[in-house]
Amino acid sequence: MAFGFYQDPLYTPEYQVVGDEVAVLDTSKGVVRVTLDGAGAPIHVANFCELAGSGFYDGLKFHRYVPGFVIQGGCPNTRDMSPEDVARGGMGPDGRPGTGGPGYRIHEEFSSNPNNSHEDGALAMARSADPNSAGSQFYFCLGPQHGLDSGYTVFGQTVEGMDVISQLRAGDVINSIRIEHAQA
Repeated sequence: MAFGFYQDPLYTPEYQVVGDEVAVLDTSKGVVRVTLDGAGAPIHVANFCELAGSGFYDGLKFHRYVPGFVIQGGCPNTRDMSPEDVARGGMGPDGRPGTGGPGYRIHEEFSSNPNNSHEDGALAMARSADPNSAGSQFYFCLGPQHGLDSGYTVFGQTVEGMDVISQLRAGDVINSIRIEHAQA
């Protein structure tokens, strides 16, 4: 899950977390709904909501698939690549998939999040060796991955679309991500 932007500034999102955010990911394989954990990971949720709201994720591809482990996306280097080129792991016009970010990094929350559990369908942020290096790349757990609990921030849990997640592969497209609020 490595990519490196040690020189990128540490960013504090401006988005104000309400606590009932739901991410709706429209992918080339179907729709996934994820409840976001604004209480446990407010920086990660705010960052994800800002990126989604700006259209940052629209048209990106999932670039890493490890059966029984994770499916990862959110690298802007995949934007101008064909799904086939991403699936092959080739170099894109903006760099290798898995090495891009938003131009900043955010502070880790795995050490403070009481809900930081990599369950099946958990949504978490990828990072490099620096604990404070997450930015835009995220992954879904394909089964429990508790070995990641002490090093990667979980900021959501899939509530609909586990069947879609199980079908996602490298090269599949993120059509859009929108943020909704849960119905009371």
